[in-house]
Amino acid sequence: MSTPLTANTLTDRPVFQGKLLIDGQWSDAADGSTLERKSPAHDQLVAVYAQAGVADAERAIAAARKAFDHGTWPRMKGAERARILRRVADLILERKHALAEMETLENGKPLAQALAEIEGSADLWQYAATLARNLHGDSYNTLGENTLGVVLRDPIGVVSVITPWNFPFLIVSQKLPFALAAGCTAVVKPAEVTSGTTVMLGQILLDAGVPAGAVNILVGRGSVVGDVMVTHPDVDMLSFTGSTAVGKAAVAKSAATLKKVSMELGGKNPQIIFADCDWDAAVDAAVYGIYFNAGQCCNSGSRILVQESIAKDFSAAVIERSRHVKVGDPLISGVQVGAITTEKQMETILHHVAAAQSAGANVALGGARIQGRGMFIEPTVVTGVTSGMAIAREEVFGPVLAVLTFKDLDEAVALANSTLYGLSAAVWSQDFSTCMTAARRIKAGTIWVNTFLEGHAELPFGGYRESGIGRELGRFATEDYTETKTLQMHLGARTDWYVPR
Repeated sequence: MSTPLTANTLTDRPVFQGKLLIDGQWSDAADGSTLERKSPAHDQLVAVYAQAGVADAERAIAAARKAFDHGTWPRMKGAERARILRRVADLILERKHALAEMETLENGKPLAQALAEIEGSADLWQYAATLARNLHGDSYNTLGENTLGVVLRDPIGVVSVITPWNFPFLIVSQKLPFALAAGCTAVVKPAEVTSGTTVMLGQILLDAGVPAGAVNILVGRGSVVGDVMVTHPDVDMLSFTGSTAVGKAAVAKSAATLKKVSMELGGKNPQIIFADCDWDAAVDAAVYGIYFNAGQCCNSGSRILVQESIAKDFSAAVIERSRHVKVGDPLISGVQVGAITTEKQMETILHHVAAAQSAGANVALGGARIQGRGMFIEPTVVTGVTSGMAIAREEVFGPVLAVLTFKDLDEAVALANSTLYGLSAAVWSQDFSTCMTAARRIKAGTIWVNTFLEGHAELPFGGYRESGIGRELGRFATEDYTETKTLQMHLGARTDWYVPR
């Protein structure tokens, strides 16, 4: 077991050297290109990767195609695939400290949070293993005495898996094990700034017994490698998580080959706070919901909608608690908010805050970059926000909370539905009727009632409208990676259509 890092030992850590995994072999890029990653919290080099190009992407897709068309993985018994997936989960847990350290160094999130995510990811691999044995079709014995109908679930084929930088290991674990459970093969491209844990997963897969070519891992730019993965005719399905803008572009490009697509995109998620809420729990959830992962979360509770009668006091309580949120070096115990993952994202966050202020909103807390080494931003609360402002409608993807107010349930629901997104929401009230009425009327894929940001492998995840297409997790997760095939069988003699005269 590795020793957890501290800020004092970071300089002693060797730079991680990552290669491409293609057809079961680790290799350099065809053109010798490399890519460097510095820690956003420490501004120090932590990893150097072989950087894939078009030739590498084409070779990886060819390997996945060969493994699907001629290899053993799609033809294994479900029980055998399940055994290997369970072994992957076990190895993830054995190596969880090394995985968490890599994720913290590349992403900037607190080490304790990264460790919890790695452990949660192992649970997803365990759950996918159960689905590998339970994927099945259907039969129809009600079509007449001469007909038997059987519906099969065939693995769809080669899947391109493209993941973002905010939850690198968790999100690949929401996709890849379920594709593998269905019998598919895959080409995986993590975000180039947080590739380490996915590369480490590649070795875990090999050690667990996943056959060569069944999973191929490429580190590279989306504009180069991603384009090949999205457009290549030998890829049967695209599973993508990222921004809505990039997701739309990927869907448009994939349309030329009519690939199946699964899209988990952005969100502008509201927490609706009614006057009769559990005060302490709701305040805590509002603070947790926006500062978890530095707000770099598609499910972030980036809007709170507060009933007018309590809005002033509730906002004050949230601001006061936000003052005590610990921001800093993610390797130090007790830190709750780490670094912003990229300089580009830092600029985007600060632009949204400035634009809100220009539109007439009040930056009641924070709103500025913390000076010094690394990329940190103050916990930020913006009040006086109205539904027409950009900060109330657009995804900021940072630790910036927008506070809006409402009079009654109808207005609260209207505000909740006033964006183009529909990923998640929360309702806080001690009145069951209020909670259920609001939950049923809000257009979002997940509604939390008197809680926020909880997740379970058994429950499907995905969004309405511009928050995505399809669902991940849940008992039907493997079905998304299949095609439905109908077998219609005639029993006995068949009546001729042509009758000679």
